[in-house]
Amino acid sequence: MLHFIRHGLSNRQIARRFGISLDAVKFHVSNIVAKLGLERRAALRRWRGAPKTSALSQRKETMTTPLDLGPLGQISRSVKSIEQSEAWYSEVLGLKHLYTFGKLSFFDCGGTRLFLEQADAPLPESVLYLRVGDINRAYDELCARGVEFDSAPHLIHRHADGLEEWMAFFKDLEGRLLAIMCQIAPPSRG
Repeated sequence: MLHFIRHGLSNRQIARRFGISLDAVKFHVSNIVAKLGLERRAALRRWRGAPKTSALSQRKETMTTPLDLGPLGQISRSVKSIEQSEAWYSEVLGLKHLYTFGKLSFFDCGGTRLFLEQADAPLPESVLYLRVGDINRAYDELCARGVEFDSAPHLIHRHADGLEEWMAFFKDLEGRLLAIMCQIAPPSRG
């Protein structure tokens, strides 16, 4: 539930996603806020923690060189029909389909991921997702440079093989959405 809050979902949206009552969500959110020692729900968006079971919390810091944003890791596009778009991007353009999650579909576009999202009306401009080696260090460095993030780095998705996708979103000077992203493999066992 915490990751959905950090990603900007309302209590009502979380209740629908989990199929539980709004009161149940409020109860769980209240418990999360209390356990983390925060004052209110809004503070969860800026909370920097990661679950103990997360690959991010088990990873040693890796970024020892100056911040290097890029290469471009992902570009998003809104589409009217995810099924029709999947067919067109894979069959007509020949892009490799990576996976689909509900009304979201992902393709490999020469090493950059193309993220398609089904929407009734076109969404704002494409979001540029910049890859970083260490999302926490990149977040700290960009904050020090005056970048104002919408939320702290948070887990977006965990793949079946354990690979985690972490992101943090911010806006450019004209209010267009950007993100830093980091893929973190689970620790090897051996």
